[in-house]
Amino acid sequence: MIGLTTYTEQVRCLAWDVEASLLPSTYVAAIIRSCGVPVLLPPVDHAADVVLGALDGLVLAGGGDLDAAAYGEAAHPANAGVRPARDAFELALLRAALDRDLPTLAVCRGTQLLNVALGGSLTQHLPDVLGHHAHRPAPGVCGPVQVRLAAHSRVARILGTEVQVLCQHHQALGRVAGDLDVVGWAQDGTVEAVELPGHTFVLGVQWHPEEDTTDDRLFAALITACVAR
Repeated sequence: MIGLTTYTEQVRCLAWDVEASLLPSTYVAAIIRSCGVPVLLPPVDHAADVVLGALDGLVLAGGGDLDAAAYGEAAHPANAGVRPARDAFELALLRAALDRDLPTLAVCRGTQLLNVALGGSLTQHLPDVLGHHAHRPAPGVCGPVQVRLAAHSRVARILGTEVQVLCQHHQALGRVAGDLDVVGWAQDGTVEAVELPGHTFVLGVQWHPEEDTTDDRLFAALITACVAR
């Protein structure tokens, strides 16, 4: 039973224009292909412990930007999709998951959330620092990025030490939390993967593995860790 965090957004579907809890089906399909059962998690106040009691693992999904106030900064003008209720729920969910040593895979925004939860900060707009848009060619468009993974890392044991990934992020890890190990880098130096030592499985990737429907190795590794635990 793998929990997948969701968005609450205004959505048009058939005759309806309503607020909905949703998630791209690519996440759901990746969990199913990896022999897990996906459970969609909308933000619910004060329910993190109850939710986690029913789960074997957790995926922190991508989405809008975190509220910069969560790491003590003013928001960059390029920030978008900030949802404070989602931030609060997912921060509580993640901290409770870490306390339980629940196997956790953090994807894109999820990796940023992991870093902030442990005391790190974010680079709020990568083009200001890098001078290019390779990590997000356009809103809603993934760009191919070559990533080098540390040979000693869990993620390298899963994927190898060199991998081309699909990225869609204009933010990235800034000050890395002291408890995290940086284990993956883009060619421009952007942090693309982190791990949390001392836990069964806590892995964060800045890219979108769910968008590559031919490679479910990260999701399969999460399921394997859940079964072993």
